[in-house]
Amino acid sequence: MRITVVGGGYVGLVTGACFAELGHTVDIVEIDAEKAAAINAGRAPIHERGLDALLEKHAGKRLRAGTDYSPVADADISFVCVGTPPAADGSADLSMVAAASRSIGEALRAGKESHTVVVKSTVPPGTTAGLVVPTVLECSGRDDVGFAMNPEFLREGRAVEDFLHPDRIVIGSRDDRSGDMVAAVYRGLSAPVVRCGLTAAEMIKYASNALLATKISFANEVGNACKRLGIDVYEVMDGVGMDHRVSPHFLSAGAGFGGSCFPKDVAALVSLAESLGEEPSLLRSVLDVNDRQPLRMVGLLEERIGDLAGKRVAVLGLAFKDNTDDIRESRAIPVIAELLRRGATVAAYDPLAAAPMRRVFPGIDYAASAADALRGADACLVMTEWPEFSDLNGEFDLMRTRVVIEGRRILSCDGKEGICW
Repeated sequence: MRITVVGGGYVGLVTGACFAELGHTVDIVEIDAEKAAAINAGRAPIHERGLDALLEKHAGKRLRAGTDYSPVADADISFVCVGTPPAADGSADLSMVAAASRSIGEALRAGKESHTVVVKSTVPPGTTAGLVVPTVLECSGRDDVGFAMNPEFLREGRAVEDFLHPDRIVIGSRDDRSGDMVAAVYRGLSAPVVRCGLTAAEMIKYASNALLATKISFANEVGNACKRLGIDVYEVMDGVGMDHRVSPHFLSAGAGFGGSCFPKDVAALVSLAESLGEEPSLLRSVLDVNDRQPLRMVGLLEERIGDLAGKRVAVLGLAFKDNTDDIRESRAIPVIAELLRRGATVAAYDPLAAAPMRRVFPGIDYAASAADALRGADACLVMTEWPEFSDLNGEFDLMRTRVVIEGRRILSCDGKEGICW
């Protein structure tokens, strides 16, 4: 098929590149001209394992990027992959979805007879039917456009793998023909296909992320109690996770969750529930636990070394997880902010995320290696599960005092202490 992907960000670029890999012709609409140029040159403007190889293979052939919506007119199907950042009240900001819907509608005025618009952006339930459908139809002056909702379930750092080997493909549609069009795009992938309505598909995405976030906060609350009892929360969760009704995934206790999805999606679901007159006390608690959890590391650190004023603290890991340079909602951000508030000097290191974090904290020291960050430090906090950190051992001898507290259980060296183990 001929596909237009609106938005060349994380989801849109991975989606476009993977659709090209499946044999489709893909045009990416990206308003950032520099980013579009990088895509056309075969260079990924984001760090994502396997993405560079796909761009090198397909850029200029099956995959192109541009700044205007003209490709929509000739496409069989358009995927909306724009951002839905959190508004001040926690609800999803749908301004980019609305703008994309208007532009797609205007482009379809002279478009092909058969076209399906698919929302892949994470949007509150009711958005596709209540915002996208009427906007596209009004701006296109047509009533023959199909609509579907096809949420993404991509893990950063493993997104290409997840796209090409999905657990499931969820297709919500306004009518059977639109759903069939989306299913045809994924032909060749081996995965169960869930067919449902537009709003149900939107809720599946929100509910999935909220449940995973809940498991993390649950593990952290249990872990905090385990630490006081002097038992290993990982032994406890290993036993819990063996129950097939629970599964072992997302039960790793630590500093909490971050990234572009879990925090904003849980907050948006809380906002939606409240707007419906419901009381989402469990989901609010999930966010509350996550907000408090990383600050426990700073409190634990102060118990170990006393007043933090004037102390040099090494922070290893700035990205919200390994294999990405994404710092959105990274648990390192509140930790660094609290360290600075208490008068500490911070020396930070991350294999990929120093540049974006420098925009948040321009005044801290950014080391060229973990060893450089540790040299002369009074303490170390490990915030991201980068594999290279698990091999650190003698490097900790470079510290003034060997006090190591980890928020991700990855270290094999002696003398470390975990946030909740």
